Amino acid sequence: MFVHFGTELLRPEWSKAIVCIGTFDGVHLGHQEVIRTAVAAARAAELPCVVVTFDRHPAATLHPSKCPTPVASLEENLSAISALGVSIAVVLPFNAWLSRMAAERFLREMLIGTLRAEAVVVGHDFAMGNEREGTTDWLAARIETTVVPPFRLDGERVSSSAIRAAVVRGDVESAHRMLGRPFSLDGIVVSGQRLGRTIGYPTINLARTFEQVLPLDGIYAARAEFDGVTYLAAVSIGIRPTIGGTDRTVEAYLLDFPGHSLYGRAATLRILHRIRDEAHFPSLEALKVQIALDVEVVRGLLIGK
Repeated sequence: MFVHFGTELLRPEWSKAIVCIGTFDGVHLGHQEVIRTAVAAARAAELPCVVVTFDRHPAATLHPSKCPTPVASLEENLSAISALGVSIAVVLPFNAWLSRMAAERFLREMLIGTLRAEAVVVGHDFAMGNEREGTTDWLAARIETTVVPPFRLDGERVSSSAIRAAVVRGDVESAHRMLGRPFSLDGIVVSGQRLGRTIGYPTINLARTFEQVLPLDGIYAARAEFDGVTYLAAVSIGIRPTIGGTDRTVEAYLLDFPGHSLYGRAATLRILHRIRDEAHFPSLEALKVQIALDVEVVRGLLIGK
């Protein structure tokens, strides 16, 4: 999949395309259904499938105080979109200028004029343009439009809001089911207090690059990825009360790790299961005993799966 940031340098030589547009935070099962519908229509018409999305949630510009915390990074969203067979993704900066653009102008200049849309595919709750005037009915009156109905799992509608709520309450298993893949945290490995080394369980500390929804404080079974190499991990999210911590951190003990330095490396933690709540222990020795138990739980949950 080709990715274009903005349309300023985009010079499409195709005459027609199927265009799919949406925020797609997390690219969950509902988003995937919308995008797959667009890809199928493009394949049937032998045309490119162009996905239009944004560099931030529209609320970050329109209503910053009410903007939901992202489920996933833009990079993860684009990777998930690419896996669905999309030809081109166009990432638009959702700035004040774009937010004020009338729906008619966006349709004529951007979707039809620049991207050559012959037809569009959108989700059931889609709307575009200033004051969300470009509803699905409005679109259908002006261009061939496919509106994909809500995607339901176990009778409940899948949405970014539902995933966000599941993550916040620590229900990463439900988030996994709605996303169709594990909920992930991305960041850079940085040096911490290095107390884990003193008890035989050195951890990596994750410095995140953007504000992302975090699971409820506690211990989780995860898979940690660095440069294409994966390790099982016991991940701690919280303030680390045993050592008097006050700031919320993300750190992980990597099982069977050979021991070389990972500082400065990009890392992805794929959070799979919640093991227990965060707890205060009377001593580092008591914490060490509990970590040993946590590690065995991780092995039992993840080895061979």
